Amino acid sequence: MKPHDPADFTETLVSSESVFEGRLLKVRRDTVNLPDGSRATREYIRHPGAAMIVAQPDPDTILLERQFRYPLGRHFIELPAGKIDAGEAPLATAQRELREECGYTAQEWRHLATLHPCIGYADECIELFLARDLQQVGSALDEGEFLEVMIVRLDQALDWVRDGTITEAKAVTGLLWAEKIRRGEWSYVVLSRQRLAARRMISRARICGRAPVSPYPVVPQPGSNGPERRARRLPSAALPSIRFRRLWR
Repeated sequence: MKPHDPADFTETLVSSESVFEGRLLKVRRDTVNLPDGSRATREYIRHPGAAMIVAQPDPDTILLERQFRYPLGRHFIELPAGKIDAGEAPLATAQRELREECGYTAQEWRHLATLHPCIGYADECIELFLARDLQQVGSALDEGEFLEVMIVRLDQALDWVRDGTITEAKAVTGLLWAEKIRRGEWSYVVLSRQRLAARRMISRARICGRAPVSPYPVVPQPGSNGPERRARRLPSAALPSIRFRRLWR
């Protein structure tokens, strides 16, 4: 239940300055007016947004990735995810990352949720998608990208959440979504194509994190119907760059 007549704690911008601009992240320092009329400084990170995928070969298994994360100096187990490129739709990002990182395409796509993982210091938002009816086509990792793809039983992945093997917050959220869907406790909205088109026109003018993002319907992989029926296969030479293993008890 949502609160009725919530108090308004909006902070209004007075001035803004750039502190740092990198290839991925931009840091800003703003001066704001607080609700009581006083002023404060807000330092925060601008992020282009990302898409994350709950990719399931079948309802009881899920694709996971293991890769090294430099800021914490260790390997993490995560769900497939990637940054949204400029002008790219979140669904296109999800499809691209699943193909490039994991070497799979999916015939069925559904939007599950919009996540805001670090609201205290960044405007990043992550669009969470469910991908099913997978087909392996071969990976095409970016230069300098190293990771291992694992096909794991969902129960095993949830055990890793409970025992602390998986601590990455996005992965924890996605795995709990997958479990709720498997149990039939959570469903997802499927929009008509007409309603989706109308919402996309509105969402194009919005900045991710400043307004709700519309859910997506079941969407076929591009080219799965019509004259371009065949999925584009990636070069087989890319296959040795990634290791696959199947883990379950």
